[in-house]
Amino acid sequence: MKEESSFRKSLNLFDSTAIVMGSMIGSGVFIVGADIARQVGSPGWLIMTWVITGFLTVFAALSYGELAGMFPHAGGQYVYLRKAYNPLTGFLYGWTLFLVIQTGTIAAVGMAFAKFTGVLFPWVSENVIWYKAEFFTYVFKFGPVQIVAILSICILTWINLKGVREGKRVQNIFTSGKFLLVLGFILVGFLFAANSGSIAKNMAIFWEPAVKNSSGQWIPLTGMTLIAALGMAQVGSLFSSDAWNNITFTAAEVINPKKNIPMSLFLGTFIVTILFILTNMVYITVLPLRGDPAGVNVIDKGIQYALNDRLATAAVHNVFGVYAASVMALFIMISTFGCNNGLILSGARVYYAMAADGLFFKKVGILNSKGVPALGLVLQATWASMLCISGTYGQLLDYVVFAVLIFYVLTIAGIFILRKKMPDAERPYRAFGYPVIPAAYIILATIIMLILLIYKPDYTWPGLTIVILGIPVYFFWKKNPPKLRDHDF
Repeated sequence: MKEESSFRKSLNLFDSTAIVMGSMIGSGVFIVGADIARQVGSPGWLIMTWVITGFLTVFAALSYGELAGMFPHAGGQYVYLRKAYNPLTGFLYGWTLFLVIQTGTIAAVGMAFAKFTGVLFPWVSENVIWYKAEFFTYVFKFGPVQIVAILSICILTWINLKGVREGKRVQNIFTSGKFLLVLGFILVGFLFAANSGSIAKNMAIFWEPAVKNSSGQWIPLTGMTLIAALGMAQVGSLFSSDAWNNITFTAAEVINPKKNIPMSLFLGTFIVTILFILTNMVYITVLPLRGDPAGVNVIDKGIQYALNDRLATAAVHNVFGVYAASVMALFIMISTFGCNNGLILSGARVYYAMAADGLFFKKVGILNSKGVPALGLVLQATWASMLCISGTYGQLLDYVVFAVLIFYVLTIAGIFILRKKMPDAERPYRAFGYPVIPAAYIILATIIMLILLIYKPDYTWPGLTIVILGIPVYFFWKKNPPKLRDHDF
């Protein structure tokens, strides 16, 4: 196979912003609001959950801009952690990214794509299972849904094997399309689907968080119980807003990265945050937040018990009637397909950087004739495909959110370390609001992690375990580095 010696500079500011936005907008914002509503129990706190996530995301993006300007290299966050701390910390991020963060997100988004495909094509049904096995608390399934999810991952991987220009073309088309679709959804919701009865019900309990007990009584959330509920609710909103940092992985392919990466991080996260908050405002304008799981229509079920948590479908039901499910299914298929393209395009660049440092298979550090890390793309697709059959959307979601928060906190703390460690280094962009905003992010994210460790231990502790298991792997790799022979490629 013919090799390429370096990446090709192909991504301008528009392309970079499209990767940020496209990687963030998947299916989450159209689904997870139902679970958030069940946890916080009031419209005001539903919106507040997304506002907190928005602040965290934009704060983090503003902080990453400084690091992106200092180290405009392939691998992005992996490089930042290695420079701020040591090669071990960088490796633990790359290890976790490959095992859980990137591939887990790709799998979860691929599964969402497949599930909504099933709305249009009933033979892609979750009820059809060809093989099922249980291992401890995990259920492995294989059927048409998994086939479609895996096929979508393979198609996007094949496109990105053809070069970054092909990958960015798909990204620009799908990001532009779903941006317009989200705007259309918001306008339709506010102008044509608003329900005065739902608005009145929601206003009456706007700032009255509560959960329903086994007897059907509403129990108010106050003090620590409210804080805990908000922390657990962040799982859904943070997952939906994640992957904004993926543009840093592709820094070697960005034109003028010291300027365009910080700018795309801010523009992308800010625009998507506004879209997500407006989308949730549509929900509380159209549907009552509190509902009955046995309700006979979308109003009776409310936001909390929207059928299969398909909240966006319920919101436009009164506009599109029986076609609402099909309209939103097509919408979300477009959204998730474009989202996964951004994730697949960028993720392999981290494994490339690790391989260049001798911390991953050497052949992953070789670019093909199109200037992309081909083996990294293939390995990523293979593992993500295996994850598609390894657990539910929710399990993957919980794993990803906790693991990603650990490294977001470490990376932003790295800004403080590098200010001391490399005071004279060139900083084309300095973190906005330093030191207050980076410190605020670290504190808020740490509180959320502690809440998840206490209240969602089944998935967060395994996520932490995966990170820790990378320590012996790192030392084994350092002691036994993989060899690259001339005939390997």
